[in-house]
Amino acid sequence: MTQEFHDDSYRGIRVAVLGAAGFIGRWVARSLFEQRAHLYLIVRDRASAEKIFSEYSIRGEIIELDLEQPESVSGLFEKIRPSITFNLAGYGVDRSECDEETAYRVNADLPQALCEAVAAKRDPKWPGQQLIHTGSALEYGEIGGDLAEDSTPNPTTLYGKSKLAGTLALLRCCPAKRVRGVTARLFTVYGPGEHTGRLLPSLLDAARTGQSLPLTEGRQLRDFTYVAEVAEGLLRLGVSDAAPGEIVNLATGRLTTVRQFIELAADILNIPAGNLLFGALPTRVEEMNHDPVTLERIRRLTSWTPPTNISSGIRHALAFESEITSQGIDNS
Repeated sequence: MTQEFHDDSYRGIRVAVLGAAGFIGRWVARSLFEQRAHLYLIVRDRASAEKIFSEYSIRGEIIELDLEQPESVSGLFEKIRPSITFNLAGYGVDRSECDEETAYRVNADLPQALCEAVAAKRDPKWPGQQLIHTGSALEYGEIGGDLAEDSTPNPTTLYGKSKLAGTLALLRCCPAKRVRGVTARLFTVYGPGEHTGRLLPSLLDAARTGQSLPLTEGRQLRDFTYVAEVAEGLLRLGVSDAAPGEIVNLATGRLTTVRQFIELAADILNIPAGNLLFGALPTRVEEMNHDPVTLERIRRLTSWTPPTNISSGIRHALAFESEITSQGIDNS
């Protein structure tokens, strides 16, 4: 039976978060810290991670580890023995990350190594999932439709192909090793902490500087999900009764054009319409076209879907960014 999710579902639980200083990882770590979990924060660079954790009010044991060497997780798990692991590590979201060998090591070999490490060092007293892995909508590729989780995917990008390889590795490994593990496929996540150059950070920069912003025509439809609710969804899946290796879409089920997102943000940020140069950039060839995303599985497993609309999400992001900025001024 699915366990009910509470504000203290992870209190005192030993939790490892891989990629804890990344965009989504920091929000998962923040949510777990608020629940008073015993946190192990696995990061690439300790110094930069410490700054992020300070800004986001996250505390836990920081462990620097090269996740491009997946075999390293075995020794780590021997020491920390987490009850549940959240894998937010990934390679290829940043367009500068384009090395194929590295993509498959991080996105495919690492999930396999995590499954094996969890199987060897599992906590028999923890009743929830043992591994929550984040996949990507780009795993579906060009298939269209409502992107049901049992669809036959056809990824066209290196990121989508390598992420699919990791999802399929868990689909095989979890049942074989009797590991309770879930892959949550994420769609267009936005909010504080995004990489520079992505849509919302670019809009925030345009609001600060008053400069014009080159954009595509913005006709492409996306399922925009606020990052704090992605984190909540992952935590909810962690106490669900999903089958070993099950794939679950984590999205809102609502499609919005990129142009509508931009215009909503521009209104909130007071960006003049003339500064939005729609059509100045070409639409990327990897843009997906699909119907509203099916959410039957996440509803069945968690009795929940992300409720925040785009306007509210942008306002939350703006308020959080302002808080971080004021903290920086106060601490200077």
